[in-house]
Amino acid sequence: MSRWAMIMAGGAGTRLWPMSRREQPKQLIPFIHGASLLEVAAGRLRGVVPDACQLICTGQGHLPAVRARLPQFTEDRLLGEPCGRDTLNAVGLTAAVLHRRDPDAVFAVLTADHIIEPHEEFARCLTLAFDLVEADPMRLVTFGITPTFPATGYGYVQLAEAVDGFEGAHHTGRFVEKPDQATAQSYLDSGDFAWNSGMFVFSAATVLDAIGRFAPEARAGLDRIAMAWDDAGRDDVLNEIYPTLPKISVDYGLMEPASADDDFSICTIPMGVTWLDVGSWPSYGETLDADESGNRTHGDGVHVESSNVLAVSEDPEHLIATLGCDDLVIVHTDRVTLVCPKDRAQDVKMMVDAVAEDRR
Repeated sequence: MSRWAMIMAGGAGTRLWPMSRREQPKQLIPFIHGASLLEVAAGRLRGVVPDACQLICTGQGHLPAVRARLPQFTEDRLLGEPCGRDTLNAVGLTAAVLHRRDPDAVFAVLTADHIIEPHEEFARCLTLAFDLVEADPMRLVTFGITPTFPATGYGYVQLAEAVDGFEGAHHTGRFVEKPDQATAQSYLDSGDFAWNSGMFVFSAATVLDAIGRFAPEARAGLDRIAMAWDDAGRDDVLNEIYPTLPKISVDYGLMEPASADDDFSICTIPMGVTWLDVGSWPSYGETLDADESGNRTHGDGVHVESSNVLAVSEDPEHLIATLGCDDLVIVHTDRVTLVCPKDRAQDVKMMVDAVAEDRR
């Protein structure tokens, strides 16, 4: 069996507007010490998966920007979606293409919008997941992040008994999507639940089998796309069929029904890592050092009698200066400057919807 990895990089990241925009989605913003989140994600595969077996799945419109920032990813390692059809089809497309190239392929599904440290622990867990699936291809492996607070915006996975012969791996109890505050607190107190990381390791053949059972319409379309993948007419077939695939997430379309099917074995590996979902400006701020008043700055900034201000500028020569400001987010680009209270940062998506299309 050969080991592969696919990084999902298809999100728009509207909560990180105005830096995240059509030509530069959030996974390609170079704001992590000069690197993008996608570059950071690719770097995590170092020493775990061979370079030639690393893939990126992204929107067709983002392919030029991906090539520019990650030129080492050759055309045969880029999967371009003509439109977003949620994560089940991104995973299914990868499985279908890999299965045609290598019927015994085992592949990891990884995210492009997280900071995960340390690398050694991530690599250990990913290697353990590959070992699990290679020992039993009917295993579907996910990764759990140890919760540090009762989050209501994340999904949870329940850790059941240990998997014999694979130290650190557990059978999986159940999946729970975004519980209320009291339930999340009970999960945190129990120690039996982890945050669902959205990362997986599968056999390509098993994924296709599962999609055929639980989403047969998707399987039929993916098979047609895979048959044409190495032909001259690939783009025509992809553009015709992919937009018609049923839109559903891998959690609802694959993991949940498979957990109720005795033919499949769902396993979870808890990761002892720090895990930051960079999905909003306050979460991005956690990647920056704070001054004594809690102000965090990317670029050039001066803060006088201000506290807990996040100031971000694309232009290193543009100074953001605040006086007597508290709990603000300020983001400056060459075309847009955003200012909002920190507690409204999750509503930036609503602001994007209110801005004229040609100004976004």
